[in-house]
Amino acid sequence: MSNVTEKTTVNLLGKEANLHQQVLASFPLCDVTEDDLTQNPRFCKLLVLLAQHMDRTGLTASLKAELEKTEQNLQSQRRQWLRTEVLHRGLQEMIQDHHVRKAHVTEPPDQNMFHETMEKCLLVAQCVRQLDPSSATNEEQPFVFGLTPRHVKELTPPDKDVQRMRRALPKQLENHLRQKCLHLLSYYQPECETESEGLKTVKLSHLSALLDKEKTRAESLRGTCRENAVLLQRQSQVYLCELMKCIQLLQTLILDHRLKIQTDLDRSKLDYLEGKCELVLQKLKAETVEVQLDTYTPDSISAHRKIREKLEAELKACRAEKQAAELKLTSFEILGKEFKALADEYCRLRSEIENKKWALAELTHVKS
Repeated sequence: MSNVTEKTTVNLLGKEANLHQQVLASFPLCDVTEDDLTQNPRFCKLLVLLAQHMDRTGLTASLKAELEKTEQNLQSQRRQWLRTEVLHRGLQEMIQDHHVRKAHVTEPPDQNMFHETMEKCLLVAQCVRQLDPSSATNEEQPFVFGLTPRHVKELTPPDKDVQRMRRALPKQLENHLRQKCLHLLSYYQPECETESEGLKTVKLSHLSALLDKEKTRAESLRGTCRENAVLLQRQSQVYLCELMKCIQLLQTLILDHRLKIQTDLDRSKLDYLEGKCELVLQKLKAETVEVQLDTYTPDSISAHRKIREKLEAELKACRAEKQAAELKLTSFEILGKEFKALADEYCRLRSEIENKKWALAELTHVKS
């Protein structure tokens, strides 16, 4: 029975060679690798069985259907709330515009009555909603100052005025929304302000598509900006790496130039020490001959002995200094012809730089 189940499971997801890849594709959110499935074959079979009852997100078929139904219900309620909110804000804007116009010009009596009635109805409805929270909660709450929704409803305008306001409201609201759309169209296309009403109406019908296009363009530009920011950061890192390489190369050139100059200095110092040693030897020989020719006295012997010791000490120091210079020179010569060519090129560049600096200084001096 177990073997039959295993064969059925393998047949459901394909051949044995592609079994691991299909399991990984069925559970993309799981942190599982192909090696894990190979090392744990029973766990792989368990995932194969689960794949028959779950989708790629880990939800069962029944739970996914319930989630989709809930999302649809949420979207429907959201659209309904948005329609109500847009209508409510439109009415408030109409009242605000009426107060602004009323402060500058005299409104007709019917317009004053319409807007005052609408404003009172909105205030009464808002107060009733605040005093009657039963629609939002099942708990009973104390009334504010003992007021009940019935007390507030008594402030509703007369039915005659309310009915007249309701008959005129659709047309007034349509005109208000149309003016808002025209203002929005004028913002995106200022040249349409001098066009006819018919042409404005045609362009107004394409306003939603224009706004969708602008929104898509803005999102695309925002994504491009993010990509450019990442690219700029990467290029900055590359630039810093190249800059560090240039600094290291410059340090190497400076060190090589210093070694080349040091070699020349050591060679000159070595020649000087050799000459000095020869002079000391010649001086020593001359003084020895003079001592042999002079009459040997205790004082002269003591004086000559001191002179000889001093000369031998100087000769020993010169030989040690010469040996140290030869060691340094040998270490520099080990670097070979490549170092000499690089040092010569660097010296040439330094010479050109000094010449250009001198020419620039001379030009500056002539101008001044």
